[in-house]
Amino acid sequence: MHEMHHDHNMGQEGHGMSKMSHQNHQEHEGHNKHAGHSIEMFEKRFYISLVLTVPVIALSPFFQQLFRFSISFPGDRLIIFLISSFIFFYGGWPFLVGAKNEIKDRTIGMMTLISLAISVAYFYSSAVVFGLRGEIFFWELATLIDIMLLGHWIEMKSVMGASKALEKLSALIPDNAHLLKGKDVIEAKTSELKDGDIILIKPGEKIPTDGIVIEGQSSVNESMLTGESKPVLKDKSDKVIGGSINGDGSLQIQVKGVGSNSYLSKVINLVKQAQASKSKTQALADKAAFWLTIVAISTGVITFIAWIIAGKDVAFAIERTATVLVIACPHALGLAVPLVVAISTTLSAQNGLLIRNRTAFENARKISTIVFDKTGTLTEGTFGVENVLVLNNDYDEAKILSFFAGLERNSEHPIAKAIVKEAQNKKVLIPDVGGFKAVKGKGVEGSIEGKKMAIASPGYIKELGLKIPENVESAEKTVVFLIIENKLAGAISLSDAIRKESYDAVKILKNAGIKTWMLTGDNENTAKNVSQALGLDGYFAGVLPDQKQEKIKELQNKGEFVAMVGDGINDAPALAQADVGIAIGSGTDVAAETADIILVNSNLKDISSLILFGKATYNKMIQNLIWATGYNIFAIPLAAGVLAGYGILLSPAVGAVLMSLSTLVVAINAKQLRIK
Repeated sequence: MHEMHHDHNMGQEGHGMSKMSHQNHQEHEGHNKHAGHSIEMFEKRFYISLVLTVPVIALSPFFQQLFRFSISFPGDRLIIFLISSFIFFYGGWPFLVGAKNEIKDRTIGMMTLISLAISVAYFYSSAVVFGLRGEIFFWELATLIDIMLLGHWIEMKSVMGASKALEKLSALIPDNAHLLKGKDVIEAKTSELKDGDIILIKPGEKIPTDGIVIEGQSSVNESMLTGESKPVLKDKSDKVIGGSINGDGSLQIQVKGVGSNSYLSKVINLVKQAQASKSKTQALADKAAFWLTIVAISTGVITFIAWIIAGKDVAFAIERTATVLVIACPHALGLAVPLVVAISTTLSAQNGLLIRNRTAFENARKISTIVFDKTGTLTEGTFGVENVLVLNNDYDEAKILSFFAGLERNSEHPIAKAIVKEAQNKKVLIPDVGGFKAVKGKGVEGSIEGKKMAIASPGYIKELGLKIPENVESAEKTVVFLIIENKLAGAISLSDAIRKESYDAVKILKNAGIKTWMLTGDNENTAKNVSQALGLDGYFAGVLPDQKQEKIKELQNKGEFVAMVGDGINDAPALAQADVGIAIGSGTDVAAETADIILVNSNLKDISSLILFGKATYNKMIQNLIWATGYNIFAIPLAAGVLAGYGILLSPAVGAVLMSLSTLVVAINAKQLRIK
């Protein structure tokens, strides 16, 4: 697998993992930009305002008439004014500050609306207390602030809940590690580990940082990072990921990738970037919120003027105006998309789908053609022994394989490694070799059991004047031969094996009506064999790395919405050209710069999950947008009093209840998002 470039944005986070968890709180449109606007602050202000609302209601003429009781004493109106003033400035403060910032940033939105509604109610009622003719509706001001605080509190809890998954990821890293210094084991802080340090991982412990196993063997559970449920066996020179959980064995690990360079940091950064990056759907929500504000303020002004012209008193006109402004608050709208974004991005990360480009992710629903790179994507990318052929009946298959493995044991060549691995898998005894020597470009030779043996390429066999049997020569594979005492004794054919999951992935995609193509630099025959074995719709063979991009363009010019799946640096231009670029890469090869989405597991079946989840995410956003704006279409005219003739009037407090319910519906709907 090619080592991929790391994303420039990824290493910028100079903090250790433990610090990260505090930075993961989703910045929410209007009200989380301001210092001190925490969940606890909204909760505290809500409870204090709620308690103070009781005397305001008890002293309100409206409630006294409604429930036929009377509480009056000298200065009662002044008391209600003072309590209401406290509620207005203390409970309403987050909204007033929010409005000031919105106006300053020229991003007028819901904070401006809420502030307008509560200010109109407060200053009008205060004027009545000090002599203006009319009605006071301090009780409505108080209940409105209570409900707004409650709505914000619930809403922020939802958003924070979505970011909790990130905190859980951060929490996977243990604070301490067992550092080996010579023979001694020293307890060290994880944040102080350096590349090259050797650490000991005991059975059942969390692995504190990325690294390479230098001693020991153990199964490691990486499910919380990659979504892969089966524990992965780790042996000498295998990579391990910080945050995964060690099984029964002890491991010694050489640290490689600390702090912001660790896999988990990169995942957290990618998730944060994806949550923060605006998609087209989100831009739509921002636009809707802005227009809703304009509509609400205009409707508020028209409502006020209309009721004055209709002969109603100022108190009634102001009450209707306040209700219009309250009901129109695009609370649910502000939450509609960010909440789905936060939930979908964190869910994806936990399932091994890392999203770098949100628009591409939402566009996954439009994919009509998927183009796969062959080597390392559809295939294993490594040689595997396909057949062991016996060409001399004095020996059996196991013996031929053992001679091959003996001669290849010390070679670093991929073919040699594949043969030795096959011998180990088949539990074949690997013999000792005498007089070993490598013949450059031709093969290796030595003696086993007193016989002179050599491994040779087809070209060298012809050079020696030996005849290759026809059935061997016709195979479109890589073939190496075994010569014993100058006679052909056996052959091994090797090929780049097709991944098991490639078959399922292609089948699932075809059932979904998506065309599957393959791109490869390999020759026509090899490409055709792989394409037929998988049942692909087509392939491009003999494609040089710089031509891959052109092939993607060709398909796009035919009107296809193309996803490209690749694993290496040579796929980068094609990944960038495609409508959706998907990089596959396990472990730390996570930052394929030009890809929109990264499949951590390198499991192609995840592509179907990705497409379905992209579709589900987009649908949730649209449902939320429809609910958040549709609700206002009905509520604003009711608030303005269009049905007043039928006795239907919404009070500001009922308006606030409806608005909070709308927010709740959007939050609950977003929470229903699941990855299949």
